[in-house]
Amino acid sequence: MTPSRSASSSSGGHVAVLELKAFTEALERWASEPTPARRADLRSAFERLMRGAALGGGRLRVDSPPIPPVEVSVGGSAGVEAAAGSSWAELRSGDRTHGSLVLEAGVGGPLAEEVVGGLAMAVEAARNGTVAGMASDGLAALDASTRAIAAVLDLDRVLQLITDRARELAHAEYGALGILDQDGMTERFISSGLSRIERERIGALPRGLGLLGVIARESRPVRIHDIETDPRRAGLPPNHPRMHSLLGVPVVVKSRSVGRLYLANKLPSGDFSAEDERLVEMFALHAGIAIDNARLHEQVQRLAIVEERERIGRDLHDGIIQSIYAVGLSLEDVPDLMGDEPEVAKARVERAVDSLDQSIRDIRNFIFGLRPELLEQAGLVGGLAALADEFRVNSMVDIELETDEVDDREMDPDVIEQLLSIAREALSNIARHSKATRGRMGPRIEEGRLRLIISDNGVGFDPAAPRSAGHQGLVNMRDRAASLGGILEVDSEPGVGTRIIVDMPLPEHTRPGAADRGDE
Repeated sequence: MTPSRSASSSSGGHVAVLELKAFTEALERWASEPTPARRADLRSAFERLMRGAALGGGRLRVDSPPIPPVEVSVGGSAGVEAAAGSSWAELRSGDRTHGSLVLEAGVGGPLAEEVVGGLAMAVEAARNGTVAGMASDGLAALDASTRAIAAVLDLDRVLQLITDRARELAHAEYGALGILDQDGMTERFISSGLSRIERERIGALPRGLGLLGVIARESRPVRIHDIETDPRRAGLPPNHPRMHSLLGVPVVVKSRSVGRLYLANKLPSGDFSAEDERLVEMFALHAGIAIDNARLHEQVQRLAIVEERERIGRDLHDGIIQSIYAVGLSLEDVPDLMGDEPEVAKARVERAVDSLDQSIRDIRNFIFGLRPELLEQAGLVGGLAALADEFRVNSMVDIELETDEVDDREMDPDVIEQLLSIAREALSNIARHSKATRGRMGPRIEEGRLRLIISDNGVGFDPAAPRSAGHQGLVNMRDRAASLGGILEVDSEPGVGTRIIVDMPLPEHTRPGAADRGDE
């Protein structure tokens, strides 16, 4: 072994196979987890190999990406490069250089060349294993990322998710997704790896004057070693984090470029690899499809909203508005009748009030019909919560919901609909008549019966007093409670407030503990 001589991995086999295998495994562990402990293991394996070959001290440098670069030394080799008569050799495999080995002065010969060849083979094997492992991990991460974005139809969410996942795939410190308009200009710029405050400090969207513009004009991926030294750079704005290595990949949908993925600062260090580029390019194909699907979903939603508005307008016009219009016509000559035929005028006004009350109920039922999630998704408790939210918005009364941990999962949807209708009517009465400032509402389950209670702190009334013909709310609520096999209780008196109580039996299969009792 002579100074500046290159040694090939084709050397003979006198070097102990077990020591080389142990060194290869230690190097693979370092590649997967470059920690001080792993480096110490690598040094120990290198020391055993050198001791077995009786070569004394030496210094090994491994520089073979994607293995993180590392140096280990044994014996009195600190400063061995400068010692007179020291020898060194490159670790080569084919056309690839994996690092170098420097030996103490006076060490050489065939056995040293075998060690160099064996080390070259070991680093090549560790490198290939690392590349294969990264490829497998990368494909698994790619599969997980594509599945994640495919399940999202909200455009804002899918854009952010694409940016985050691309950054994770390439192991980048920062990521960004620039969305282009019809003229090829950046209309949106989504970032990853920056906090909201950091992003706001940077300022306006990039104008594409420097490298981002170059990448935007390219129809292929671009890898850059260092942004700060590239002659095409235009400089970073104030408060922008330092960036060096860069990977840019186009996002294409149906042969049309819709944006660019930008990934900066490869972690833990170095440049983005061809494997990074391949993974991100494959991900960008799925990202383009996800963006297109989200945009189509938005368009369908907007179309559905327009169609729903038209339907609502037709329904209101054909029924409720026509009824209100008829009431208006019936009242036009009431001023004249009040002098000549007061009883007729009074009867007409009372009929008009009845008609308006019916229209109010129709409008309320119509609005409830636009909220199918009250029944389809939320159940009784969720439906009461939605009614309470709507009531707070549309009245000056603060309503408190008390659920008492009621399990309504097995409750019949028809029962839920009737109970919600009673609650809606009771809340309407609170808003119109009670002059209350607070109220409470909620179901309770006691001894196989459900009790729905709606109360307020309003002026109250006498339930036994006769009601005028236009006030059918209590009658309707009683009829609904009776249809459930229950009763409606009204607890109220002037100046105290009102409690409306629905008391009904629960079907056997919906009672607490029914699932535990089985068929007994």
